[in-house]
Amino acid sequence: MDNPLLQAKGLPLFSRIRAEHIAPAMGQVLEENRNALRVVLKKAGVNPSWESLVEPLEEMEDRLSRVWSPVRHLHSVRDSEELRKVYEQALAWLTEYSTELAQNEDLYHAIKKLYEGPKGEKLDQAQRKLLKDMLLQFRLGGVGLPAEKKARYAQIQQELSQLATRFEQNLLDATQAWSKHVTSLEKLSGLPESSLNMLQQAAQEEDKDGWLLTLQMPSYIAVITYADDRELRREIYEAYSTRASCQGPFGMKWDNTGIIEQILRLRHEQANLLGFSSYAERSLATKMAETPREVMNFLNDLATWARPGAEREFHELQEFAAISLDGDRLQAWDIAYYSEKLREQRFNLSQQTLKPWFPADRVINGMFEIVKRLYGIDIVEVKGADVWHPDVSFYEIRDAAGQVRGQFYLDPYARRNKRGGAWMDECTNRFRRKRELQIPVAYLVCNLSPPGKDRSALLTHEEVITLFHEFGHGLHHMLTLVDYPSVAGINGVEWDAVELPSQFMENWCWEKPALDLISGHYETGEPLPAEWTERLRQSRNFQAAMQLMRQLEFSLFDFRLHMEYDPQHGINPQALIEEVREQVAVVKPPPYNRFQNGFSHIFAGGYAAGYYSYKWAEVLSADAFSRFEENGIFDRQTGRDFMQNILERGGSEKAMDLFIRFRGRKPQIESLLRHNGIAA
Repeated sequence: MDNPLLQAKGLPLFSRIRAEHIAPAMGQVLEENRNALRVVLKKAGVNPSWESLVEPLEEMEDRLSRVWSPVRHLHSVRDSEELRKVYEQALAWLTEYSTELAQNEDLYHAIKKLYEGPKGEKLDQAQRKLLKDMLLQFRLGGVGLPAEKKARYAQIQQELSQLATRFEQNLLDATQAWSKHVTSLEKLSGLPESSLNMLQQAAQEEDKDGWLLTLQMPSYIAVITYADDRELRREIYEAYSTRASCQGPFGMKWDNTGIIEQILRLRHEQANLLGFSSYAERSLATKMAETPREVMNFLNDLATWARPGAEREFHELQEFAAISLDGDRLQAWDIAYYSEKLREQRFNLSQQTLKPWFPADRVINGMFEIVKRLYGIDIVEVKGADVWHPDVSFYEIRDAAGQVRGQFYLDPYARRNKRGGAWMDECTNRFRRKRELQIPVAYLVCNLSPPGKDRSALLTHEEVITLFHEFGHGLHHMLTLVDYPSVAGINGVEWDAVELPSQFMENWCWEKPALDLISGHYETGEPLPAEWTERLRQSRNFQAAMQLMRQLEFSLFDFRLHMEYDPQHGINPQALIEEVREQVAVVKPPPYNRFQNGFSHIFAGGYAAGYYSYKWAEVLSADAFSRFEENGIFDRQTGRDFMQNILERGGSEKAMDLFIRFRGRKPQIESLLRHNGIAA
């Protein structure tokens, strides 16, 4: 009764959760769920109904999620050795339980009978979509396999779960292991004052004088973009690009190479068990794209459009850097540095010049005002919430009638023992029970530049975009009006459409009326000067083709890795990524670069054979935003239509049907090309 993870209602009690609470809580809930399932199947009998079968299943899954969600979250934002051990144990239990559920033939037949029977025909659209999704998950979980193959499938699931965790932990350990203590300010020539203050603060936290460089993103970006010392840039680039590999300063200490090989082998075997020719084909079972050929054609077509522009942009950069390099070749650790210099020359503007105009508080409050104008919602901070770190704030979303639609935690800044990157995750899902409505709660997590000792955090414009991106995911989760958790918010949404609301939100970071809301000098409150706003807008497509080709490099590598894997000979990821780079990359990294060893999106996240989703969904988001360009970026009717047809519907209908309902037609790739400054 004293276990904070087992509270029946309310938000997680983060200040009370300890590692020793996890195993007892997970063990208890999993046992209760197994017992409850037996009762449910017995009661549902030969004539299952929504009320007798699906409602109790949703209740069971929600109860389990309420216990597991804060555990999974703390593992990402407050890592420790003690937490890791018990997390891995609990994850193994959860994986075993999930596989059991997916392979339960009695449950499968009950769901199938309900879906195909007269009671199923009377269900609403969201309910039928939920049942259809469940039947697909049964198939993908191996329910139709013979006993021996079911057991092998379950074993593979366990191994993949463990390998993904080890991959992420190796990457975190390798990232945190490297640092460089600098005592000479001359060594950091070129870094702006805000970056120097950040690095000085990092040193002070370690009881050191001078400045401390790390591989946390704000520190890495500052050095690779602004340090005049080319050798220093090379050093930090090598440390970052060889993380968790056999290369670089730590050799094989946290090498993910073997883990990658095992993951690919097991994924391919599992796909074969289910009757798919490759894991890429299996991946598309839950996506909008229907065949591997369709994905490859999409990516190759984009590469064809973008390559001439990317080569032109790279040639311009080479010419610009030629004098400074004195005949030496432009290297990978020079790209960000000279690109920023070229951007500054061309537009008389830089990321660092803009930072004083993007204090975090102003950006966050302005972002809230933007969604108020779009969707008629208010976002207010709620004090006193139980959080896991002093940086974390808690908010609630209220509609025009004052009703609370959702709540979220915001954890914005980089720190030790926190996973890199940025993400949105679910704390609780919307769930309407007979007597109450459970509102959705989200975690919004970034690794932005932290605040100084006597001032608020100042963000680059790129960090502002990251914040908007994750907030878009959060709105998708929190504004849903679907009452069944399995298809509410982002649940049930095809994976290559899930980035639509997030990339869609990024557009407001470039529009003057929105920039006026999110910018204001941290000392004077003065808005971003009009001429600077115009320069920023003009810089939007600076090196856009190069950036697009880089994303295509990642997407093609990921998809081909899973499509071309050969169980007889395996596959050499390093050889493949070099082959992909020959096709699409204009910037050739050095031989020691091991990008794939830190590619957690596909080896420890949900994007395996699905990284192309970012570009696929960007077609949707660019085309969706084009309607706002036509009607006005704060047009309330357009905003209302987007909320009602996309955000509120979640995964209750096919993503394409929802898009067509909003846009009036299928998406057009021309919108993406235009947004990237590429002529179609």
